[in-house]
Amino acid sequence: MTADNTGKAAIFDLDGTLLDSMGVWDQVDIDFLGRRGIAVPDDYMAKVAAMQFRQIAEYTIARFDLPDTPEQLMDEWDEMARVAYSTVVEAKPHAVEYLRHLKTTGAKLAVATSLPPALREPAMEHVGIRGFFDTVVSVDDAGDAGKDQPDVYLLAASRLGVAPADCTVFEDLLVGVQTAKSIGMTVWAMHDDSSDADWPAICDAADGVLFDFADAPQLL
Repeated sequence: MTADNTGKAAIFDLDGTLLDSMGVWDQVDIDFLGRRGIAVPDDYMAKVAAMQFRQIAEYTIARFDLPDTPEQLMDEWDEMARVAYSTVVEAKPHAVEYLRHLKTTGAKLAVATSLPPALREPAMEHVGIRGFFDTVVSVDDAGDAGKDQPDVYLLAASRLGVAPADCTVFEDLLVGVQTAKSIGMTVWAMHDDSSDADWPAICDAADGVLFDFADAPQLL
């Protein structure tokens, strides 16, 4: 771990950052559309990556002319994902060790995620990280603003009692990196296969990039 003075608190995304979970959603997409005889279009996963859950449902219904309601889609996805998040998903390399280190050195820790409680809580328990965090906030808690808006990051900082400039954010999506940077937060990007297409832009926008939390910064 490098000794960079990057802030007094850390805010972590879950999907694709702390959790090696994006493959779960890829499989949900494949299985869900497969049940309806539809192959996943090449651009579908990239289109929905930064959307909120209901937005994804509405977009999917409109794109594939499905008879389902958004609630029916979300219920089906929830059930498919709940099993995977509670049994299959694992932490990114050295994520648990890094969180333990931060906690023992007195850092304030938060989660800022788009995942609903029914998915994030079983996943965090499954990989053994739930107890490290002082607060967990979602885009739903921030007035349904997605990560293209700063609300969820500002809410996390507020609950930690730390100014945005004293927060280090860990994200895997370009839109999250850009938004957190726009409000003066330090941002480290975690590589995830789902963001490969945006990786050059992520590298340009972030303060640092990671493939393994063994290389994550100290928070001094």
